[in-house]
Amino acid sequence: MTRSLLYEGKAKKVYQTDQSNELILSYKNDATAFNGKKKEVFDGKGRFNNLISSHVFHYLAEHDIPSHFIKKLNDTEQLVKKTTIIPLEVVVRNRATGSIVKRLGFEENRPFHPPLIEFFYKEDALDDPIINDQHALLLTDATDKELEQIKAYALRVNDVLMNLFDSIGVTLVDFKLEFGRDLLGQIVLADEISPDTCRLWDKETDAKLDKDVFRQGTGDLLTVYDTILKRLEAIK
Repeated sequence: MTRSLLYEGKAKKVYQTDQSNELILSYKNDATAFNGKKKEVFDGKGRFNNLISSHVFHYLAEHDIPSHFIKKLNDTEQLVKKTTIIPLEVVVRNRATGSIVKRLGFEENRPFHPPLIEFFYKEDALDDPIINDQHALLLTDATDKELEQIKAYALRVNDVLMNLFDSIGVTLVDFKLEFGRDLLGQIVLADEISPDTCRLWDKETDAKLDKDVFRQGTGDLLTVYDTILKRLEAIK
């Protein structure tokens, strides 16, 4: 399979294949936090992100949630459908932690029923600011109908992933999703779903099993990612 580099981001490289509608995502070993202000390289991190994300996308496909994912190619790469990304980060919160506690003063670990959805505008120069629906319509080419579809998909993903992570003794606290349009113009889930993009807490101890251990300097990133991967592989 031939390839040419299209784009390199903080966590992945994107390659065009010899098929016009297929791309390769190559996961890097870089870890970043605070919109790239904190950086470090962890040998093997790309493998964990790819294998965990591939497992999760397989699970979502089994529950009829459309995504760009086609298949895992190897330990660090996956084949995906070409999509045009809508520049929104869609955050689903089941419990209060992180930025929402600082912004709005919610009590740490307060549950949200129903889950809370927030939009952030994907723009590094602006530090990915939080926006409302009207902002999203002005800043992106998404339509009202597409925004509602994105919210509905996000809640479906939340329901499915809560069940998945509950089955391995993990609380899905919150997570970030990205969406795009495939070549037919249909909205599909894109990017990755991993401990880079999810807050995952052990159900018994509330120990953090995600990138917060890197953000906060409270643990070993590779160890907690390995914990998530091993638990997911154990339920195959």
